[in-house]
Amino acid sequence: MKKLWAGRFLEASSELLERFNASLPFDKALYFEDIKGSKAHAKMLAKQEIITAKECEEILAGLEKVLGEIEQGEFVFKIADEDIHMAIEARLTELVGASGKKLHTARSRNDQVAVDFRMFVLRKNEEIRAQILELMETILEIASKHTATLMPGMTHLQHAQPVSFGFHMNAYACMFKRDVERLEDSHKRHNYCPLGSAALAGTPYPTDREFLAKELGFLAPTLNAMDSVSDRDFALDLLYDIAMVMMHISRLAEEMVLWSSYEFKFITLSDAYSTGSSIMPQKKNPDVPELLRGKSGRVYGNLLSLLTVMKGLPLAYNKDTQEDKEGVMDSVETAQISLAILKEALKSATINAKAMEEACKRGHLTATDLADFLVRSCEVPFREAHHITGQVVAYAESKGKDISELSEAEILGIDSRIKAGVKEVLSLKNSMNARNSLGGTSSAQTKAQIKTLHAWLKKRLK
Repeated sequence: MKKLWAGRFLEASSELLERFNASLPFDKALYFEDIKGSKAHAKMLAKQEIITAKECEEILAGLEKVLGEIEQGEFVFKIADEDIHMAIEARLTELVGASGKKLHTARSRNDQVAVDFRMFVLRKNEEIRAQILELMETILEIASKHTATLMPGMTHLQHAQPVSFGFHMNAYACMFKRDVERLEDSHKRHNYCPLGSAALAGTPYPTDREFLAKELGFLAPTLNAMDSVSDRDFALDLLYDIAMVMMHISRLAEEMVLWSSYEFKFITLSDAYSTGSSIMPQKKNPDVPELLRGKSGRVYGNLLSLLTVMKGLPLAYNKDTQEDKEGVMDSVETAQISLAILKEALKSATINAKAMEEACKRGHLTATDLADFLVRSCEVPFREAHHITGQVVAYAESKGKDISELSEAEILGIDSRIKAGVKEVLSLKNSMNARNSLGGTSSAQTKAQIKTLHAWLKKRLK
């Protein structure tokens, strides 16, 4: 069958060009959006009396049949059709004849692919948001069970101050909250319809772009036809949003790798989400979080790739932008399976609260509390309080103890300025609960954070 655009060509395309030029192997994923957009376009043409009502009915029936063939696996994709747009139009014309040939009136493949891909990106944006919300629910469920579970809070990966495990998990919930808000923002920013822009300059036909936008669920039509057909900011925003999601996933995954090691033993990953060694039978490897950590590099590459494609393109449409889809589709697939498996790995993990609390007894986590006690209750200048605290730490280490394990008598014997009651401030639990400022780690503040996050989630899960 002669190509739909081949009227001015005297020679057939080479087989090498067919393979090099075709996007059908990957853009066939846009079939649903392409048919949806074509149905709206046909309705608009009929409304504006550019085609007849009968022709519109034939086109709509034909497109519905094509949709059924694709979804039932009966549609024959031919590389010679180049892309999903031409493949569907060619099959439509086979089914309904001359009416099918009128569908492309007042549009170009330039605005057709722009609307198809934009609808795909917006749909995936919504799906990814929904998955992040589900992950947040899982994280908050874990956090709510561990608002009093002690663990060492760290800076520089060194023991710093006692915190609760629920507080630590809330930190990740806050990260994923920002991811949802970022996706919401980009969805709103790009929810405008480019269909009707034609090749680059609009069309002389009396079209109704407001009708098209409403029919397809957009807020409004795009403003400038030239920008509309060449814009891929919507794809770049999704790639960036996914890169941020995967960066946050990677940080949590890194902690899961550490926490599941023999050195930490803070969590035990389920056998269902772990693997073994081909040579060492005793091994239980955290391959799920390791892969999650590694996949961040993959999505970063997809973002950089499209930025590079777009950076030097003149207006308006250029074939270079055919390179926009594979990276986006790969990043979407990566994000969706990553979010799904992270949620399940967390839900099925065992939290080893006792190991966490024991770890709090290493590193003198309440040393800052001692210094604060000396300043507030003993009226010792901070710099001297810092020095006295260092002496207490040195004494504890000489005894092979953590300062929280020293008796009050031992501490009082180190410096005469230390007052009675010091033992109470060195309690790990008291230290954690003392940080009761807004956003702090105390059980009360951790519960308040969970309540706030749940309220935020509830608005989006309606």
